[in-house]
Amino acid sequence: MDILERAVEFENRKFSFKTTSDRILAAREAKEIILGVNEIYKKKKDAKLMDLMKRITVIKQKIEKRLKGRPLTAA
Repeated sequence: MDILERAVEFENRKFSFKTTSDRILAAREAKEIILGVNEIYKKKKDAKLMDLMKRITVIKQKIEKRLKGRPLTAA
């Protein structure tokens, strides 16, 4: 599958993670997709590719935020 097709499929996927390992795999997949699209962006300099990377980065950040959990508050 082409990296751009994977990126669009990843972006449109419904995210309902049941386990932590599902979140970890999704974050790794997002990183892999971002790096792949970045290689294409370096050659073509297309603004649409940059927008795609930004949208996937936002999804990745949400996943990573969920992985970190809530900080403990000191009483």
